Order: sequence, then C-alpha cells, then structure tokens
Amino acid sequence: MERVEQNLMEPVSNVNLENTKVEVSRGLRRLSFKLESLLIQQGFALFLIGFLLGRALILSHLTPFALPFFAAVYMIRRDRAPIALIGLLAGSLTLSLENITYTFSITILFLISYRLSSKYFQKAELRALPFFVLFTTLTVKLLFIYVQHNQIITTYDLLMAGVEAGLTFILTLIFMQSIPLLSFNKRKRTLKTEEIVSLVILLASVMTGTIGWSLYGLSVEHIFSRYLVLVFAFIAGASVGSTVGVVTGLIFSLANVSSFYQMSLLAFAGLLGGLLREGKKVGTALGLIVATLLIGMYGEAEGSLTQSLYESAAAMFFLLLTPRSLTGKLAKHIPGTVEHSNEQQQYLRKMRDVTSNRVEQFASVFKALSNSFLKMHNGNEEDVEQRELDYFLSNVTEKTCQTCFKKEQCWAKNFHQTYEMMENIVYEVDHGNPNLSQRMSRELEKNCVKGQRVQEAIRQELTHYQANLKLKKQVYESRKLVADQLLGVSKVMGDFAMEIQRERENHYSQEEQIFEAMKIFDIEVENVEIYSLQEGNVDIDMVIPYTSGHGECEKLVAPMLSDILGETIVVQKEEHAGFPGGYCHATFRSAKAYVVESGVAHAAKGGGLVSGDSYSTIDLGSGKYAVAISDGMGNGERAHRESNETLSLLQKILKSGIEEKVAIKSVNSILALRTTDEIFSTLDLAIIDLQDATSKYLKIGSTPSFIKRGDKIIKVEASNLPIGILHDVEVDVVTEQLKAGDLLIMMSDGIFEGPKHVENYDVWMKRKISEIETSDPQEVADLLMEEVIRTRSGEIEDDMTVVVVKIQHNLPKWASIPVSKYKKEKQVS
Repeated sequence: MERVEQNLMEPVSNVNLENTKVEVSRGLRRLSFKLESLLIQQGFALFLIGFLLGRALILSHLTPFALPFFAAVYMIRRDRAPIALIGLLAGSLTLSLENITYTFSITILFLISYRLSSKYFQKAELRALPFFVLFTTLTVKLLFIYVQHNQIITTYDLLMAGVEAGLTFILTLIFMQSIPLLSFNKRKRTLKTEEIVSLVILLASVMTGTIGWSLYGLSVEHIFSRYLVLVFAFIAGASVGSTVGVVTGLIFSLANVSSFYQMSLLAFAGLLGGLLREGKKVGTALGLIVATLLIGMYGEAEGSLTQSLYESAAAMFFLLLTPRSLTGKLAKHIPGTVEHSNEQQQYLRKMRDVTSNRVEQFASVFKALSNSFLKMHNGNEEDVEQRELDYFLSNVTEKTCQTCFKKEQCWAKNFHQTYEMMENIVYEVDHGNPNLSQRMSRELEKNCVKGQRVQEAIRQELTHYQANLKLKKQVYESRKLVADQLLGVSKVMGDFAMEIQRERENHYSQEEQIFEAMKIFDIEVENVEIYSLQEGNVDIDMVIPYTSGHGECEKLVAPMLSDILGETIVVQKEEHAGFPGGYCHATFRSAKAYVVESGVAHAAKGGGLVSGDSYSTIDLGSGKYAVAISDGMGNGERAHRESNETLSLLQKILKSGIEEKVAIKSVNSILALRTTDEIFSTLDLAIIDLQDATSKYLKIGSTPSFIKRGDKIIKVEASNLPIGILHDVEVDVVTEQLKAGDLLIMMSDGIFEGPKHVENYDVWMKRKISEIETSDPQEVADLLMEEVIRTRSGEIEDDMTVVVVKIQHNLPKWASIPVSKYKKEKQVS
C-alpha cells in the first residue's frame, strides 16, 4: 500500500517541480522587464552614469566628463537631459561646492549659447556640437580660474584649460557614439570597432567615478574594471579583451597616476581570459588569477598582492553571477563571436526563407492559372462543337420553321427525329455535296413542307458556323498553350525555390582530409570551401598560393580530389593572381561521363554569303547538350532572319529550364502570332544527356537524322508540320540511347534532298554515311557536303547545312592519385 502511494505521489511531485520552474522563469522575466523599464525607459541609468561622471576626475582636478555627457544626452535623448543633469550635479556635489557650481555654470552656458546659435547650424548640429563644448569649456574654465585666484591667468592655467577643453572635445565625439548603444533597442545591430571602443571608454570613464570607494578594504574601481575586462574577454576573446584592458587601464591611469600598473594587469588579464574562454567562465576567471599573480609578484608587495587577489576573486564572483542571457545578448552585437555569427546566419536564413516563400507563391500562382486554363480547355471541345451546332440550327429554324404551321409537330412532338435529320443535312452540305442524297431528299420532303428553303438557309449559315467553330478551336488551343507555358514557368520557379532552400552543408571532415592530402605533396592551401558533395554535382572552391603557373590544380589537386571523392574531378575555372606571392582561386566540379565533339559544314544557295539555314550548339547546363538546325522558308536574308530568330528564341527558353516540348510550343506560338506573312521554319533539335548518353529528338518539319554506330546506321525521324504554320503544333519526342563512339548526323533538306537523280534519299544517305571511314566529325560533315554537291555537278541549288556530333567517354587527362597509399608510405618512413 505504501509503495502504491509512493508511485502516485511521484508524478505529482514532478508536476509541482515543473510548475515551480515555470513560475520562477516568469518571475525572472517580470523582474528583468521592470528593471529595464526603470533603468532605460525612465532614465535611471542616465542618472547613475551622470552621478559617477560628475565625480570623475582626470589628473586629480580636471572634470572633462560632465559637459560632454550632458551635451550628448541633450542631442540624442533630449527628454532625458534633465535627469542626466541632476545626476551630474549630484555627483559633483560629492566632491565640493566648487565642482557643483562649475558643472552647473558650464551646462547653463552651453544651453544658452547653443540655443542662441542653433538656428545657424540646423543642418550640421551634430558636427558643430563638439566645437560648442570645446569653446564653452575653455571660456568657463578661464573665468573660474580668474575669479578663483583673482589674478592674471598664467601659461600653466592656459595649458590646463586647453587640455581639459581638448578632452571634452574628444569625449563629446566618443559619447555621441556610445550613448545610443545604452538604449538597448529591440532592433539588433552589429557594433563597429570604433563603437565598441567608445562604449568601453564610456564605461571606464563611469568607473573612474568610483575611485576612492572601498568595501571591506577592497577597491571598488579595481573590482569593476576587472569585471568589465572579464566580461568582454569571455564574450569576444583575447583581442577584444586585451583592447578593453588597455583602454580601461589607460583611463584609470589618467585619473590616478598611482594606478598605472593596472593597465598592465587589465591588458594581461584580458589576453589570458580571452585565450582560456573555451573553458567557459571558469577558464576566463583563471586567466585573471594568473595575470594577478604574475603582475602582482613583480610589481607589488605581498600584502598588496593578497588584496589584489581578493579584488580579482570578487570580479570572478560577479562574472559567475552574470546571467548567460545577458552575455549572449551582448555577444550578438560584437563581430567575430559565435552568437553574432549565428545571428547573422539566422537573419540570412530568414531572408532566404522569405525569398523562397515568395518564389513558391509565384509558382503556385502560375500553377493555379495553368489549372484554370486547363479546366477551361479540358472536355470542352465537343461541347463547343455541339453548342455551335445548336446556335447554327437555331438560326436556320428561326428563318424557316418559326412561321411554319407544322412547327409544333416537328419540334415539340418529334424533336429528336427532327434534330437528327437536320444534323444529317448539315453533315452532307458541310462535306461539299452540291445536292443531298436521294435518301436524305426523300426524308426531308416527307417530313418538311419547306425542304428547299431549309437547304438554302443551311448553306447560307454554314459559312458563319464554320468560321465560328474555327475561331473557338483556336481560342481553346491558345488556352491550352498558355496553360502549358504557365505550368512550365511554375515548375522552373518551384525548382528555383528548392535551390534557394538548400543550405550549404558543413563538410569539416572532408575539408580536413583535403588539407592533409595537400600537405603530403607540400602544397599549401589557404582555404577550402565545399558547397556540394552530391555525386555528379561536386562543387569545391580552393585558394592556393600562386607559384609559377605549372598547373598544380590540374595535375595534382584535381587527381587527389578524384581519389578522395571517388569520382573524376576536373578544374572548371582557375584565376591566377599573375604575380609572385598572390593567390590562385580554383573551382573544381564533377566531370561529365561523356563529352561531345562537333563538326559543321554549311553553304548558301548559289555559293552566296547568307544562308537560310541556321544551326546552334547549346550547353544547357546541368549536364545537357543541345544541337539544333532551323531552315527558314526560301533562301536569302529573310529566311536566314527567320531561322536564326527561331533558334535564338529556343536557346533562351531552353536555358531558362523550361521543358523542351513547352519551349518549342512557345516558339511556335510567338512566330505564328508575330506576323501574318506565310514564312515558316523547320526545327531539328537533339538534346543529349552527358551523364548517361540518352538523347531526345524533336523534329518539326525537318528531315531525318542518322546515328552511325560502327557499320550500323539508325534513322531517326518524326512527322510534324514546320513551325509557325499551326497555332497548336504537336511535338513528337523520339528517344534513343547513344553509346561511346556514335556519330549523330543532322542535316537540312538541302543535304537530304540535294542529290540529283536519286529516287530513295534514305537509302542513298545511309549508303554514303556507311562508306565514310573516318570518325572525325568535321571530316564527316565535309565529305557529306562534298558528295551532295558532286551529284549536282558542283551546283548549290539550295541552302545546305550538316552538323555531326561524336559521343565519347570523358577520359580524364590525369589519373587519380591514391592519397591513402602515400599516407601509409609516409607513416612507415
């Protein structure tokens, strides 16, 4: 029984513990919010800073901090200037009545002079502010010296007044940069180096106001200065920590010459604490202890060393009490920290996601538009014809049957029989029969008293019916084409959105492996960036010190990468510095499994300069290669312009990533709608995948192509009308698997139908191709051109173009270097 009660009580206690944690977390958040409201929004932080700056001294009697602080607050947070002034006066009062009088007088004189002359500096208030502070300080200081001593002002007095005025000028510039940083805006921003230094100077200046304070014999300014150095060393590392130590120590040494050794201690503590920050707060604190021991043993007596250790221990205690949330929030603003990098990555990730979502939204919009056009098209063609037939028969019956006395009998009692008879009459008239068949004539005479009139009305309305039907079909064909184009754009944008979403993966182990492999051959590598290790799509950037341009990247680096990654890697791009001591930036990519070599032979009609044929070889990216031939109708400049424009449009659309069929239909619609002239073009397109050697052929009104594989000749053909004739062209795709050593031969009709006195062009072309012994693409193209021209006795009666492409295995120029073998040999030796 007791065990059962204990089991029942355990979940209850766990729930209570979780509730307690939640309540504590909420209480801490409320406390943090109230403290932030009190310190920042209500200006209590400015009061505290003003209080400490009001009592801060330089060289024991100079007070250069009060007016720069008030002037900066007055310019940046004018509504909080009275609070800052009260704090300054309260701090000055702790020193003497003379100091509070001086502080009050200098601020009042600054306000009067600034308000009187501000209208002359409306466009340059911030730039003029340091000069107002300078002259105000100089004037008031000299007046106070004159009134206080009641004598002529000496050179020493002028010098000290000038020093204090110069310090106020510099401090005004510093406070104008650092005070906005104390507002802790919700908007995250990255601090510049000068802003960090300005903030440290402000904090160190504030801590000089604690000089002379002690707690249980421990110096307050020493504790908080070391705490400040520890915080920055823990957050930003050795460089920032040592910088903060030097700046803070310099400010303290100016305030009190006896504290000069503090600069060495703080700088050394910042350096060691930053170097040991991998050990978290304990490691940073250990750096302060070591620095205190080393500096204290050489600079101070044993008693002072003990006191210094106590002060360092107090600073360590405050560091350990500092919440992680506060240090993390501050670290996000300092460049070089992990938190700042994560913040930047988060921002970039957010921007990438926003961009990707926008692209996906556009893709979904285009897809929705495509679906809407398809819905308007699918299943409606028969309905359109039926509807147009109904309209047609309605017009006919309106002219004939509307006034007939048998209307009720024909269309009310025998509707289906009458409608079918009218359909048959329309069918016979539509197919060009001048007279109706005997069966149809007898049926019409039997059922209709106005048969001749009905025939005449049908013949009259038939022209309008056919025109409307043709127009409707064109509209629906255009809708389908637009739907295909929108769907193609949607797919491209969807793929682009996925590319945006793909993050660069971390490949630390592979990067280290590359560094180690390079060391084996004494190749220095400055930097390695791996963007993708996907098989067939490797993408690596490397920075290597430039030597003498002996091809290290191609001969050594790429072969070693081939062994490490298990596939052939080649140098895609290489940029040399061009001078000794510079760097070489190289990009390494996966080699394609196949390469193509092309040869072209072409001639214009009659040996002219302008041919109506155009050809193009296009690298589509993503491992695809396209070859296209277009033959414009006729010859000369106009045909050349037509064929060239066809290929230009096709090339741009294909490179955008749209599917081949949609690309060809788009080109066809553009050319068909562009002009009413009857100028058309053929298109012969072959797309070869260089990874597996599959090839697609899209032939629009073009001649057959041939594949030569040893002694075997394969014919590739498709029957489609030339491009630009119909608004909706049907594209048949023929797929063939190519092999290494194959020759793909594409030609225009000037070559295929060029031979004279030949009845079967296919047989003749196959025989000529099989007789060619060379496998060089350019030689094959030249020989075919020469054979055709010879049959014409040297006459070129039409534009001629032949393109020959040879498929080969991509054999790397340099074999891979087995890196693991050299590693073992090096370890054995």
